[in-house]
Amino acid sequence: MDITLLYFDGCPNWKIADQRLTEIAARRPDITVTRRRVETLEEAERVGFRGSPSVLLDGVDPFADGGAGIGLACRLYATPGGPAGVPTLDQLRAAICDA
Repeated sequence: MDITLLYFDGCPNWKIADQRLTEIAARRPDITVTRRRVETLEEAERVGFRGSPSVLLDGVDPFADGGAGIGLACRLYATPGGPAGVPTLDQLRAAICDA
C-alpha cells in the first residue's frame, strides 16, 4: 500500500501524523509512506488538499469530508476524544485495514 502524507510547513500537526504513520509502516513491510509538501494554493487546488495533514491511502483520502474546503490550512479530525489536528493511531490503523 502506498500512503502519501500531504502537508504544509505552517501546520505542526503533520509531524504527529508522520510519527504515527512511521510507527505503523515499521510493522507493515507492505506499506510505503511518502511525504509531499504542498506549497501553493494552486498546488492545493490541483491535488484536492483539504488541509494539513492529509493522509492518502493509494490515492484516496479515507477521512475526506465533502464539505471541507481546499487550501493551505490545518485540518481537524473527529476523534473519540473530540476534534484533533490528526487522526488517532487507532483511526489510522483502521483506515489502512479498511482500504
